[in-house]
Amino acid sequence: MTQAKMLEAHPNDLSGVDRDKLAECIAACFECAQVCTACADACLSEDMVAELTDCIRTNLDCADICVATGKALSRLSGYGTNVTRVFLEACAEACKACGDECAQHAEMHEHCKICAESCRRCEEACRALIATL
Repeated sequence: MTQAKMLEAHPNDLSGVDRDKLAECIAACFECAQVCTACADACLSEDMVAELTDCIRTNLDCADICVATGKALSRLSGYGTNVTRVFLEACAEACKACGDECAQHAEMHEHCKICAESCRRCEEACRALIATL
């Protein structure tokens, strides 16, 4: 995993941080952001787009929060800080909300099923990293 290689190459002292969980969380954040963006676009292409407005908004909010969290985690600037915890908590909550919303449409739209699964993985990765801080 490229994230793990970058963490190993970084000169900052990461003692006390679970590098594997950190790398998994960074990867999950960026994957979720891409999937949520694609799901929003797919929702916009559906015939029943008016019924998917909450899904689209939730997708876009989640994507933005995942990108911000992935970028903040990639900077390696103090993992014991409250700011890092707040980023992770916000990301986990956004992923939960988006996963719940997409799950409501998963039987009808495969893209929503895929998105809900990605959101669940990202939420779990964020919560797993929080537990190590």
